[in-house]
Amino acid sequence: MEIERKFLISSLPEQLEKYPMCLMEQAYLCREPVLRVRREECKEEKKFILTYKSKGLLEREEYNLPLDENSYQHLRAKADGRWITKKRYQIPEKDGLCIELDVFEGELAGLVMAEVEFPDKEAAEAYHAPEWFGKEVTYDPAYHNSNLSLL
Repeated sequence: MEIERKFLISSLPEQLEKYPMCLMEQAYLCREPVLRVRREECKEEKKFILTYKSKGLLEREEYNLPLDENSYQHLRAKADGRWITKKRYQIPEKDGLCIELDVFEGELAGLVMAEVEFPDKEAAEAYHAPEWFGKEVTYDPAYHNSNLSLL
């Protein structure tokens, strides 16, 4: 189960370059349920992933299946809508949590969002976001990446 809250970010934190960063490219084969293919490049490592996500806003089922590059390229060709490209920074947060800061590129350049995943719903509801976070968009489906990929 994925339990996460999402926030818009208007200004980036200082010294962003000191945090681990991955380049991501992703597209959608289906939006209900969500079927996504993603390529992640972190340092010298590349990963290819097929992801299933159920409906939901704060909580939803998520399954990630590793792919080889050939399978990824085959599925990538079948995706529709806009490809999403972004840089994802991993920023340590209080209570052992992690902020995933997504800086979008390409057609979505200028959009910056932070996601924080939680071990349970109670922790998510008790979370107090840092001051540099902007508007919360957890309950706005327009900010699901699957919807952002629509042309």
